[in-house]
Amino acid sequence: MRTEYNIYCDESCHLENDQSKAMVLGAVWCLKDVKYEVFERIREIKVKYGFKPDFEIKWNKVSKARNDFYLELINYFFDDDDLHFRGLVVPDKTLLNHRFFNQDHNTFYYKMYLDLLKVILAPHNGYNIYIDIKDTKGQEKVLELQNVLRNNHYDYQNQIIRKIQQVHSHEIELLQITDLLCGALSYLHRGLKGNEAKLHLIDRIRYRSGYSLLKSTLYREEKMNVFIWKAKESNNGRLY
Repeated sequence: MRTEYNIYCDESCHLENDQSKAMVLGAVWCLKDVKYEVFERIREIKVKYGFKPDFEIKWNKVSKARNDFYLELINYFFDDDDLHFRGLVVPDKTLLNHRFFNQDHNTFYYKMYLDLLKVILAPHNGYNIYIDIKDTKGQEKVLELQNVLRNNHYDYQNQIIRKIQQVHSHEIELLQITDLLCGALSYLHRGLKGNEAKLHLIDRIRYRSGYSLLKSTLYREEKMNVFIWKAKESNNGRLY
């Protein structure tokens, strides 16, 4: 019998022309059977700091006044052995040359999702993948990503990739944790400095993980796995 996992995916600055150099994709995963226990623990932390259980954790809400709350969430992630994260960083989208490599940005996006998830997916397990709703074209992307992943893993009976589903992040605590960790990677790799509380959170992630977050971790790292994508160079010096 296959062990079943849930994977919660989010993305930051993933659009081609959004004026941000670094693109980040991220995923938090855990056993399907423990998700409600994890959701409940995160809601308890919210209530402890005076928030309602349905308060949405988001990177863009990190502030000095909420510093202790977000630090406890980071500590909880690292203390719970059931939780794992993998983040993929494309350091500079402005160097991408899609035309030279006969692709568009959407195709590149799916390639990056493959690189993100290939370390997580195992052929003897089953996975339910949840992605935050971003725009009206999201369902088309979900169906395409589902096809790409299943074909790439020879999953013609849909036993590995059980489903990929769009969801609202405010309803799912682990998707909110993914947003938080993706936001930290994005903030760091964009070279931003203006929010002291966000810098404090990044320092806490570095301390708890033991990694700089600026270089790729080992391939088999299971708690805080970071992959800094390196492009191949075309003959005109542009990258893909």
